[in-house]
Amino acid sequence: MKLHYKKYGEGQPMIIVHGLFGTLDNWQTIGKKFAENFEVYLIDQRNHGHSPKSEEMSYELMAEDLHEFITDLNLSDVILIGHSMGGKTVMTYATKHPEYIDKMIVVDIAPKRYPMHHQQILEGLNSLDLAKIKNRREADEQLKKYIDNISIRQFLLKNLYWIDKGQLGWRINIPVLTNKMENILAEIPMIKVETPTLFIRGEKSNYITEDDYQNIYNQFSNSEIETIYGVGHWIHAENPLEFYDLVIEFCS
Repeated sequence: MKLHYKKYGEGQPMIIVHGLFGTLDNWQTIGKKFAENFEVYLIDQRNHGHSPKSEEMSYELMAEDLHEFITDLNLSDVILIGHSMGGKTVMTYATKHPEYIDKMIVVDIAPKRYPMHHQQILEGLNSLDLAKIKNRREADEQLKKYIDNISIRQFLLKNLYWIDKGQLGWRINIPVLTNKMENILAEIPMIKVETPTLFIRGEKSNYITEDDYQNIYNQFSNSEIETIYGVGHWIHAENPLEFYDLVIEFCS
């Protein structure tokens, strides 16, 4: 699958892979900052953003999408950054094609299986009848019945776009994400990875807990774990300066 992407800067290639319900746009601000030192590629994963839609969704496929992207552009010695679902994509890629990777940064996700925790979001997204909703305000009012958090609603509603005058559509493939959620929550293959890897967790997030540390070290033998305090799951947005500094130090 040919993934949609944007490129900034020059130097060693750095690819940033967004999380579930996200797009490359979520990473543009900090991506442009990284582009002062690297050749940065921001990609949309399948069924997200401007990349193609597919009935299939798994980390095996998303890792192969990434491999096709890397080989099509003839990239090597790549720094991979993946957030949440994107973190599992890059971890899976490292189990299959480690020879293309220089270093890897996994943002607030562990290689384990997660319990289902997106029910309210999926119910809310599936409840929106875009044939009747005429603007983002109406969409937000409908979504509010399912999701109290305004930041999460705004994040999700960034996926709306105008198909035509007066007709909204979704960039994300909601039916497939709903049907394949078990694949998105799945663990990655238990294959040893020696790629130098930095795991960055948010103190207020429960995606990586101290109980996960030993399993991470067992699979990623050349890894370290850092905590950014005072932030939740969207670390790069909540504390971009400290996140940037950690990544630059690790990549130096």
